[in-house]
Amino acid sequence: MKKLTEDEKYMKAALSQAKRAMKLGEVPIGCVIVYDGKIIGRGCNKRNTKKTTLAHAEISAIAKASKVMGDWRLEDCDLYVTLEPCQMCAGAIIQARMRRVIMGCKSPKSGCGGTLLDILQNPSFNHQAEVTEGVLEAECSGLLTDFFKDLRVRNKLEKQERQNKQGK
Repeated sequence: MKKLTEDEKYMKAALSQAKRAMKLGEVPIGCVIVYDGKIIGRGCNKRNTKKTTLAHAEISAIAKASKVMGDWRLEDCDLYVTLEPCQMCAGAIIQARMRRVIMGCKSPKSGCGGTLLDILQNPSFNHQAEVTEGVLEAECSGLLTDFFKDLRVRNKLEKQERQNKQGK
């Protein structure tokens, strides 16, 4: 059996957070923040649960890590996230002065770690994060693909059910 790299080990922890989000009926995105070999912040997507656009996995993990560190600066921390950060999260990562961002898979619709925009490594900002892409990519993208496939089936069944009730 292949030994996991350090990046794979922490991405597995982020995947565990994504699975927590999925159990809540949320889009399965998870994040962990690591400092000195220890996870100091965890987060999963809870936008629907908390009814706020701010409840992204990265924002939650950053808030928890900042509390642990007693500072808003997370300069020696690495952030592992299952899906490429959006513009809000990428901005928060740069504001927190995160050292590295390790992504599972790209986000073609909202990715701001290089796909649509590159906020994480924009030289115009006073800080840039080192970026590593594709860590456990198949597992991260597979979780999202399965979630949306199931969601489309659920939505179709709910629509049929509503139509049946209206027809009676």
